[in-house]
Amino acid sequence: MKIERFITVSLLFAMLCLPFTGKSQRMVVLNQPNYDQESLFHFGFILGVNQSLVSIRPISDLRSHIFDSTFLPDILPLPDSAKVLGINSTPIPGFVISIVANMQMGNHFELQFVPSLSFGDRTINYDLETYTTFAGGDTTQRFTIAKKIPSTYINFPIEIKYKSVRYNNFRPYLLAGAQYSLDLASQAKKREQKNKNEKVVKFNQNDIYIEAGVGFDFYNEWFKFGLEIKMMYGLMDVLKRENNIYTESIDKVSSKIFQISFTFE
Repeated sequence: MKIERFITVSLLFAMLCLPFTGKSQRMVVLNQPNYDQESLFHFGFILGVNQSLVSIRPISDLRSHIFDSTFLPDILPLPDSAKVLGINSTPIPGFVISIVANMQMGNHFELQFVPSLSFGDRTINYDLETYTTFAGGDTTQRFTIAKKIPSTYINFPIEIKYKSVRYNNFRPYLLAGAQYSLDLASQAKKREQKNKNEKVVKFNQNDIYIEAGVGFDFYNEWFKFGLEIKMMYGLMDVLKRENNIYTESIDKVSSKIFQISFTFE
């Protein structure tokens, strides 16, 4: 989902979340009518799917910068030099499992702690041009190298939810928050041992995200079910520098995660 589309959808849901009176509500049987008032704390779990993306900012002189053979760790046969013509990323769907703990803060606000374990892969594609000098002349080759970067995150987000007035058994809300993430797969030692002839691109272990999202709570007879859409934007440069063409051609890499969650409380 493009960021502009996400912002548009969020604004539409924000309008839904404005408080309104219930005089015109159709009378129905309310499930758990005192759910939000009967306890200060509520607990549950979340199952979700996500799409991990990266924002890549190349070095300013990318297409003119020449890397000599010492920066080409896994290109065989080894050329004399190479340059990067372009860099892009490919997201791969993943999933997330979370535990949720909510604290009520009045009629419309809620503080939420959602420790989670999430899995998601990303691929960075490098369009390369190599140059080799032979006795008979020079040879130029163009090709693309894809570097897959699997990640396993432990996340510790704290969020504030703003909930509208409950409409029968339905209640929309907005949320915002911050999250600390620890990537357990970032150093990729097993991948290096498995692919000794391939240079592995690594991410740093730590990152901090800001979050924004919208959701809907549905009050059922025995539990509350929630559907939530959320975007997370990483604030740190996560690329681990290792003095090769794959890392030195990039100025900054930041993470973005789009997530759809299903909550059971």
